[in-house]
Amino acid sequence: MKRDKHVSRRDAFKAAAAVAVAPLMLRAADAAQRPQVVESTAPPRQPILLRGGTIVSMDPKVGDFARGDVLIDGKKIVSVGTQAKAPAQAQVIDATNTIVIPGFVDAHRHSWEGQLRRIIPDGAIAEYMATTHNGFARYYRPDDIYVGNLITALGCIDAGITCVIDNSHNSRSAAHSDAAVQALIDSGIRGVHASGAPQTGEWDRQWPQDLERLQKRFFSSTDQLVTLRMFSGMSRENWALARRLGIRITTESNAAGREFDEFFSEKLLRPDNTFNHCQGWPDQVWQRIKDAGATVNVCPRSDAQYGLGEGVSAFQKALDHGMRPAFSVDNEVSYGTDMFTEMRVAFNVQRAMATYRRTNGDAKAPAPVGVRQVLECATAGGAANAGLLDKCGTLTPGKEADIVMIRTDDINLYPSNHAIGTVVLAADTRNIDTVIIGGQIRKSRGRMVGVNMDNFRKMADESRNYLFTKAGYKLDIFSKSE
Repeated sequence: MKRDKHVSRRDAFKAAAAVAVAPLMLRAADAAQRPQVVESTAPPRQPILLRGGTIVSMDPKVGDFARGDVLIDGKKIVSVGTQAKAPAQAQVIDATNTIVIPGFVDAHRHSWEGQLRRIIPDGAIAEYMATTHNGFARYYRPDDIYVGNLITALGCIDAGITCVIDNSHNSRSAAHSDAAVQALIDSGIRGVHASGAPQTGEWDRQWPQDLERLQKRFFSSTDQLVTLRMFSGMSRENWALARRLGIRITTESNAAGREFDEFFSEKLLRPDNTFNHCQGWPDQVWQRIKDAGATVNVCPRSDAQYGLGEGVSAFQKALDHGMRPAFSVDNEVSYGTDMFTEMRVAFNVQRAMATYRRTNGDAKAPAPVGVRQVLECATAGGAANAGLLDKCGTLTPGKEADIVMIRTDDINLYPSNHAIGTVVLAADTRNIDTVIIGGQIRKSRGRMVGVNMDNFRKMADESRNYLFTKAGYKLDIFSKSE
């Protein structure tokens, strides 16, 4: 096309302003059209006392209590122990027959895929890529990103996951990124939005430079429930941008090439790095990641489901190098949101492999892992990956109140003879009684608070139907893998 029209400086400024405001206009238009799913709630005006529960604090300095209380004032934990003194105006929640734990932290989730729950239950990595990045991803509107993230975030809260690192790699425009962040905010979850680039197809190429706009738009303070980081491969330029903006970096890693040696020697591996999967790492890389103070998360179900690496998560490798990994669900394209299952898969596979090695004469076979160690990975380990261990991950006075109460008088748990064993090896999502995030009650007595399920289903159906139509996909709920 011939371009011979002169563009004035004033016209250029107008065009730039229009580009900057476009995502805001699109976000406002989408918000006006979509049904309200989560009611806006004011911060709690009175202290909350959780009275008479079995407390597993995950903080050695605080300890555990067969029967104890947790006092919350505003968004913070005030005290943990026996016979807590609460102001007369406190809201008292009877925690009898519950186990009170820190909220679970999912250290790695591709939240935008929420509409695609269990679409490929038999799928391996080729089917995952064909379905997501090479399939539906290309048709996502900003509103579909919002819906996917909201489905995922609300599912997390319902399952006792109070914090999620949203590894977002389908924002095809600034408006897509805005929608992803807004969904996390609207859900009420503690979320870390790890902004990354789409993997395939056409997009606006606004990333990574759009991170600076995102930060100014949504993240004026680090003292908020939703925070920002970068989701990027091992790129010197990208990492330099993240560090200039003062945000952390998450990287997927299913192999370890020479770049790890180069980045280590250049002192680019630092405590602000988090790595997902960690498959195929030789011992030298593990040691360098540990020495750098970086954090790691492993994927007990995902690696087995999709045949990544050896098919067994890197849980044992992390333990061998004295690291406390986090657990991550990764996605719901093949299975469900459930930290209980992640813990059980990690626990049982580790013990099976340890036994196998020992019975086959391996003098260096590891000791079998214990339930407390596994629960620590699902809570404090995840908080460390999120860069939020100073705010959540343990029930510690002064930290923010991200708390889960698990009912032990349900038919599948009663009688409960070991608190941590019950959480790690017996409980499931139906036993999640109460969820508190930043001092705000998000689930109470087994029901989500302020969530309109009719509007939730309407929103999810509209988005899924649009994506299926655009992709030419005909739903078959009994489809078989070829």
